[in-house]
Amino acid sequence: MNITDVRLRKLPTEGKLKAIVSVTFNNEFVLHDIKIIEGNESLFLAMPSRRLSNGEYRDIAHPINAEARKELEEVIFKEYYAVKEKLDSEEMEKPEAAEEEEEVTEE
Repeated sequence: MNITDVRLRKLPTEGKLKAIVSVTFNNEFVLHDIKIIEGNESLFLAMPSRRLSNGEYRDIAHPINAEARKELEEVIFKEYYAVKEKLDSEEMEKPEAAEEEEEVTEE
């Protein structure tokens, strides 16, 4: 399995849903709507699914074995934490920039 691109499309700020991800394989096939969800102990991936007539959900795409799931999780979580760290550092810089702006206008 050659994962060639990982894109985080949505990063909600509240709730257990942390991101919605699209993954491209071999620059030829894309899988949308993988969800990163906060569980009781850690984050986990929820594969794209659809609701059945009985109300249950069934995955419509998923890894076949544990090795493939582990590889997919590693690549997705690596990208998620990189994007989250970048966003967090940008948030930390915003108050500093606002304080500097206030100091300039007060003088």
